[in-house]
Amino acid sequence: MAIEIKAPTFPESVADGTVATWHKQPGDAVKRDELIVDIETDKVVLEVLATADGVLGAIVKGEGDTVLSDEVLGSIVEGGAAAAAPAAAAAAPAAAAQAAAPAAAGEDDPVAAPAARKLAEENGINIASVAGTGKGGRVTKEDVVAAVAAKKAAPAAAPAKAAAPAAAAPVFAAGDRVEKRVPMTRVRATVAKRLVEAQSNMAMLTTFNEVNMKPIMDLRSKYKDLFEKTHNGVRLGFMSFFVKAATEALKRFPAVNASIDGGDIVYHGYSDVGVAVSSDRGLVVPVLRNAELMSLAEIENGIATFGKKARDGKLSIDEMTGGTFTITNGGTFGSLLSTPIVNPPQAAILGMHNINERPMAVKGEVVILPMMYLALSYDHRLIDGKEAVSFLVTIKNLLEDPARLLLDI
Repeated sequence: MAIEIKAPTFPESVADGTVATWHKQPGDAVKRDELIVDIETDKVVLEVLATADGVLGAIVKGEGDTVLSDEVLGSIVEGGAAAAAPAAAAAAPAAAAQAAAPAAAGEDDPVAAPAARKLAEENGINIASVAGTGKGGRVTKEDVVAAVAAKKAAPAAAPAKAAAPAAAAPVFAAGDRVEKRVPMTRVRATVAKRLVEAQSNMAMLTTFNEVNMKPIMDLRSKYKDLFEKTHNGVRLGFMSFFVKAATEALKRFPAVNASIDGGDIVYHGYSDVGVAVSSDRGLVVPVLRNAELMSLAEIENGIATFGKKARDGKLSIDEMTGGTFTITNGGTFGSLLSTPIVNPPQAAILGMHNINERPMAVKGEVVILPMMYLALSYDHRLIDGKEAVSFLVTIKNLLEDPARLLLDI
């Protein structure tokens, strides 16, 4: 029996998807809950799993095709995998018997039904290559129909599969003057579209400041081992301090945590902080829900989980939907200074950068300190310059004196 393979039901925010990769080809054995095909949407890559044991039949939607919610992608011939071994076992003695005393195929053919044999001959199918699902491994007409469909689908699917690795940046030898054109992934195309829209539709401005990271670095150095031991292997990084400082600053400056909806300003009584993560498919921004209520350990654990999911392509749409404020860290790649672009409909984004030792004047003396530039890009339609600068100074003060986070001052 053939079982349809259908695309997932997309949420309202996702109109359609694209078939990214078929992990199985027609005729391949599949097991229940085994990954068969990836569907790429504007936000995430969704996995489609097998719903039964069998063999993959016809592929209806090849790689690169656009699909809608619950649209049929292909089919699974149920039980085909389980029947393959008995069929092979049955075929071996039958072949030996035929070699010893060949006989013409007839109504009592023990290997294939007459209708199945005739259909196979008409379509150029070697009957011996068809896995039988009938009694005793007998090849039925339905088995041949599935084999014919697989044969027709295979040539169309093969070129698409060969082109799949082209998504990675090509490597050329020195002196080459060749060019290589590859399609842009839906995630990267969506990111590009949203960034251009943000610059076109917002009165975007960026303000800068710098923060002395020594207090945070000293605190981390002193307690990182005890922190990791206490919180079951969760490592203490810098990002959790920035998230905590940002959520505290968002309480004091609610306009930075707001958004514009038509002619209205929507103020959020919670802080859902998005953390920008780079992946092979493009920039993704998973969201820490109610970050203002999270401990440093919970924030670090959440960020580590998001990072692993992003690398494995396992982030869900819900994990990347929403967000009232975003933090991006270009410092992990060595960026000294940048102007991050606001993620609509949010009103602001905080940019972290590389930590560099620089000579600083402290009470009339030159001291070498680990300094980081901070950048806050914001929508000037909603946030005034005074609020933006005060917000960034608040984050600076909280980081340079972490005790303020505990004392709420």
